[in-house]
Parts: sequence; structure tokens; C-alpha cells
Amino acid sequence: MTLRWEAFLDRVQERGEYGTHGEAERAARVVLALLGAHLLGGERAELAARLPETMALILLNPLQAAEPLSPERFVRATAAWIEGAGEQTARWDVGAVLSVAAEAAGEDLTRRILLQLPPGYDVLFGGHPKST
Repeated sequence: MTLRWEAFLDRVQERGEYGTHGEAERAARVVLALLGAHLLGGERAELAARLPETMALILLNPLQAAEPLSPERFVRATAAWIEGAGEQTARWDVGAVLSVAAEAAGEDLTRRILLQLPPGYDVLFGGHPKST
């Protein structure tokens, strides 16, 4: 089932503890554009079909990647694309967006996506604990 725009942003906003939908949307756009550069064929199309149309288009028209990024480099790339973000906040952004994407994808598709990515991405897709 495809997530609706508001539901997707609500989940990212909640997971990332963002103050506004705008902050959640900014993180989602960057993270999904970077993710799209790392996924091929069927898995990218299947994930796109489960995301709101705007996010699906971002995933399907990704930023270009010369080579697969390790999870650490993925986080650094995210930080470079989000104004004012450091590595710690970028890791938070990545976890918020990818954990919501994983929920939308379901277990089987998420497992197939992880097989396309370098080792270590499972942690990023798992989200992060709420701060206390």
C-alpha cells in the first residue's frame, strides 16, 4: 500500500523529532535522492510505488553516484546536502527517513534493498532510539 504524503511526513517528523513538516520534507528529499542513486531496477521501482508520488519521483530521479557509498559516507553526503547539518544530525535524518521507508517497504523488500547496498546499512534502516 502506498503511503499518503501527509502520513509519510507525519511519520518522518515524529521519528526525527522535527518541529515542522518542512524540516521532515527537507531530510526526506535529500536522503531519498541519495538512496535512489544506490538502488537498481525492481527494488527501486517497488519502493517508489510504496511512497507518496513526490518522494517516489525523487527516488526514481536520484542524485548521481559514481560508486556505492559506505554507510558512513552516505551520512557525510547527507550532511553536505542539508544546510547546517553535521554528521550527528545527518545520521539522525538518515535514520528517520530510512526507517519510515523501511516500514513502507515491508520486510521482504527492505531485505532485498539491503542486499544491494554495502554492509552496514541495516543500522541506518533501523532508525534510532528516541532521545530521553
